[in-house]
Amino acid sequence: MAAAPALKHWRTTLERVEKFVSPLYFTDCNLRGRLFGDSCPVAELSSFLTPERLPYQEAVQQDFRPAQVGDSFGPTWWTCWFRVELTIPEAWVGQEVHLRWESDGEGLVWRDGEPVQGLTKEGEKTSYILTDKLGEKDPRSLTLYVEVACNGLLGAGKGSMIAAPDPEKMFQVSRAELAVFHRDVYKLLVDLELLLGIAKAQQLEWVRSHYPGLHARLQEFACRGQFVPVGGTWVEMDGNLPSGESMVRQFLQGQNFFRQEFGKMCSEFWLPDTFGYSAQLPQIMRSCGIKRFLTQKLSWNLVNSFPHHTFFWEGLDGSQVLAHFPPGDSYGMQGSVEEVLKTVAKNRDKGRTNHSAFLFGFGDGGGGPTQTMVDRLKRLCNTDGLPRVQLSSPERLFSALEGHSGQLCTWVGELFLELHNGTYTTHAQIKKGNRECERILHDVELLSSLALARSTQFLYPAALLQDLWRLLLLNQFHDVVTGSCIQLVAEEAMCHYEDIRSHGNTLLSAAAAALCAGEPGPEGLLIVNTLPWKRTEVLALPRPGGAHCLALVTVPGMGYAPAPTPTSLQPLPPQQPVFVVQETDGSVTLDNGIIRVRLDPTGRLTSLVLVASGREAIAEGAVGNQFVLFDDVPLYWDAWDVMDYHLETRKPVLGQAGTLAVGTEGGVRGSAWFLLQISPNSRLSQEVVLDVGCPYVRFHTEVHWHEAHKFLKVEFPARVRSPQATYEVQFGHLQRPTHYNTSWDWARFEVWAHRWMDLSEHGFGLALLNDCKYGASVRGNVLSLSLLRAPKSPDATVDMGRHEFTYALMPHKGSFQDAGVIPAAYSLNFPLLALPAPGPAPAAAWSAFSVSSPAVVLETVKQAETSPQGRTLLLRLYEAHGSHSDCWLHTSLPVQEAVLCDLLERRDPTGPLLLRDNRLKLTFAPFQVQSLLLLLQPPPN
Repeated sequence: MAAAPALKHWRTTLERVEKFVSPLYFTDCNLRGRLFGDSCPVAELSSFLTPERLPYQEAVQQDFRPAQVGDSFGPTWWTCWFRVELTIPEAWVGQEVHLRWESDGEGLVWRDGEPVQGLTKEGEKTSYILTDKLGEKDPRSLTLYVEVACNGLLGAGKGSMIAAPDPEKMFQVSRAELAVFHRDVYKLLVDLELLLGIAKAQQLEWVRSHYPGLHARLQEFACRGQFVPVGGTWVEMDGNLPSGESMVRQFLQGQNFFRQEFGKMCSEFWLPDTFGYSAQLPQIMRSCGIKRFLTQKLSWNLVNSFPHHTFFWEGLDGSQVLAHFPPGDSYGMQGSVEEVLKTVAKNRDKGRTNHSAFLFGFGDGGGGPTQTMVDRLKRLCNTDGLPRVQLSSPERLFSALEGHSGQLCTWVGELFLELHNGTYTTHAQIKKGNRECERILHDVELLSSLALARSTQFLYPAALLQDLWRLLLLNQFHDVVTGSCIQLVAEEAMCHYEDIRSHGNTLLSAAAAALCAGEPGPEGLLIVNTLPWKRTEVLALPRPGGAHCLALVTVPGMGYAPAPTPTSLQPLPPQQPVFVVQETDGSVTLDNGIIRVRLDPTGRLTSLVLVASGREAIAEGAVGNQFVLFDDVPLYWDAWDVMDYHLETRKPVLGQAGTLAVGTEGGVRGSAWFLLQISPNSRLSQEVVLDVGCPYVRFHTEVHWHEAHKFLKVEFPARVRSPQATYEVQFGHLQRPTHYNTSWDWARFEVWAHRWMDLSEHGFGLALLNDCKYGASVRGNVLSLSLLRAPKSPDATVDMGRHEFTYALMPHKGSFQDAGVIPAAYSLNFPLLALPAPGPAPAAAWSAFSVSSPAVVLETVKQAETSPQGRTLLLRLYEAHGSHSDCWLHTSLPVQEAVLCDLLERRDPTGPLLLRDNRLKLTFAPFQVQSLLLLLQPPPN
């Protein structure tokens, strides 16, 4: 019987083995040492150093000075450009010639003005093919440039993943030469390795703008099916911290880019590396044209092994996607037999489906696959005794998996990564910038939309807003918004946030001016409410000379009202004003008739009473607003991780009696403030504020933080008992346990939330709100908000310096839904805007939109992406209570037609909705997100 093709191949290989290991050729079997033959040094090597990241055309014009192998360059975070002059010996005609280059840091080879290959210090990317066969008439002299970053993976540490980068570290070129490459030895080496084994994203926009030649080649490859766009989002984003709307924009910008540049959108959400996965991602994916999901990071779980590799993932609203975790548990495999066997052996869904992905190449740090990896896997395509390996596409993989979908299991809810939970807190300034910029872009889009609808002269700033959104989305990359980035990246992120703030404020003023145009009324301020419900709040209004006065203002939902003048300030409402009393022992009581707050002489919260019921919210014998300090020394990844054992080092920060003083003495606002020395190097000041009519007390906090490997939190022990606490996530909320019954519960000792968390029993609860924090936990009856960390790697300066933030405490009767915790948290994060009116401000209040149900939140109003003459608005709403809800959406805008659409703004084929008396009836399932396109009537001639 004839041998199978694979068997013939291996027999041939064995013959080649015998040939090459015979004494006639060489006396040892060190094939790797025989990959290269004759060699010669490069003709000339020169370099220049720069602390900046220069484009190629600018870099090659710099003053290059002679260099040689063994030279040091640096320091950390600089870039060294090398000019490499090559002359290939004439005797090498007909042979394959490589440039062999080895240096510290990560390199990039440039040839004829184009980037052609990455170089890594370790692994197999230490040579570049100059020619696969040198012809007699081919030029033998050429010039290359090698751009080398003076850093290693995740920075330039001192040999430890929790050590700070060494700013004085120098780097070295250890090899720069030409060499003949023995392709036959290479092929033999690949075969021998396999025989031995048997025996035993945004990135594309950068490519397009910076490297147009390379981008054109990628487009060609995409047309031929050799380059497969995957991902679907603008960057490989963090899966926890971006808001719901930010996640939508990640897909909207990403999918639109793929369609425009490569003629197709992604059908898979490809997210190998991120630090957890929100329970709202399945719904967002499905509404963006994606039904398949691939990731790998959940294999990094610290405590529990996730029970599936192929399964259906069901989100908050019931949406499902087919999810696959490659069983090899790595996004950087190299194609060895051992890795292939591991992929099959560890597949937890064998029998349900027998297909899985194998992610090969250099993942962290980039570089992609090497030719060796590809050749290894080609050898394994049909090898007896081994799993069948196919070089394939995601489409073919998921199609094969879908063929067995009837046998797959379902996982409901979030995919929580039991590691890297320090990223919810690390680099507080980045997280504050992210939250603030999400708010600014929300407000700019709303006001610009209203101005567009009411003014024939206003031009919606679509192009600038897209640029600003892309800046924000870029910094939601999973190693930026999480704070696990180097200092240079953090500084750049802060510059991006400042750009968004600056342009955003300019756009807000322009939209406000357009809204005021043609309206009668006195010149002054326009008070704008960017949330969809009516608000009555205390606002500090600017007055001539730089002074401010406190005023109680009422503004309708998604609309405006004229600011009161000093002679027309609104009188206090029927409920009582705020009373402030300081006792002889130094304690202070604040009371607005809704809640009563008592602070001890050091600023700790000894009592929080819901006045109407007399119900106390603080646990008996305990104090709230207790700052606590922990030792925070993780095992491996400093900026990324906080370990459970940090909880054993809890140390309350005790203040000094007598530091508490009355601030604002009552009326529309009452406050008290105090100072607290956290350590010899760090201090804190706080103003505790209670406004008239407000259901929560605010804690405005300033911290000067200078610590090393410490973790600062604030705690509130509640007089509430419940086995579950509720945390806000994107477009909804979910429950997590307050106990440690199982290892799955215990692994959630530090979790993430967005604007609020709540601990409730029947009839009563306590909510903790915040304006820029994400790390949190509820253990037993103690609500804890994580404030600041102090890791030293990869950025030794992270979080050092001054911080400002606000959190708030809200006791409530009944459920948090009925008590209004959700709108309260929105109000804390979206303050009323007092915008100067360049002309006469409107004399009367006006509202653009309102929603009849408190369960439904109108989250976003913007111009549609594809809008004829810009006269179509996009509205995004979601059900926030976790209930089936019917509601009426009312608008005062001149709407001609309304139609449902998906998150990519593609119209629903069912056609227009019934629009009656400027009202639309909408029906929601729990946590469902719906989007509407509103075509505005053309402006009058």
